[in-house]
Amino acid sequence: MMSRITLYTNPLSRARIARWMLEEVGTEYETRILTYNGTMKEPAYLAINPMGKVPAIVHDGDVVTECAAICAYLADAFPEAGLAPPPAERASYYRWLFFAAGPLEAAIVNNSFGFVVPAERERSVGYGNFEHVMDTLDKWLSENRFVAGDSFSAADVYVGAQVNWGLQFGTFDKRDSFAAYAERIAARPAFIRASKLDDEAAAAAQT
Repeated sequence: MMSRITLYTNPLSRARIARWMLEEVGTEYETRILTYNGTMKEPAYLAINPMGKVPAIVHDGDVVTECAAICAYLADAFPEAGLAPPPAERASYYRWLFFAAGPLEAAIVNNSFGFVVPAERERSVGYGNFEHVMDTLDKWLSENRFVAGDSFSAADVYVGAQVNWGLQFGTFDKRDSFAAYAERIAARPAFIRASKLDDEAAAAAQT
């Protein structure tokens, strides 16, 4: 029996990451587009995600929220897509997937809001400071084609989305390693398909 997946999304949100991951997996899925301060906050959706935000997926009745979790979950649920390294080779895969979900995400958000961690308080913050986070990722991407090595994985969907958007919207430092990585990511057929679907959905919502 074919598994059933429903994606709850808004094309102007982080849910574009989940769409991209589903396109990488290559499985069929149903899309339900929700509205901010509208259907995202209605009881029917709050029963799925009490946070009232997207993305969320429902796979054969099981709910998964949070972009990093969705990427990791789908890679394991559809191993034939080859989007996760073998279990014994997942050190870098897990490291950078959760680096992006933790220190990177926090550093970007705080920096974009103008919050600078005082030097004497950096050890109390998980990421230390924004430049340290940028330097850490820059060094790795300068030495590795993808975050888990030479092969694209689900971790690149999450990290790649952060880098790509960060460069577009000015929340990321402009560095050669980031630009080259974003170019590799944006050339993927699944990324192109997902972007087209979300761009069309965003345009339709404005008409």
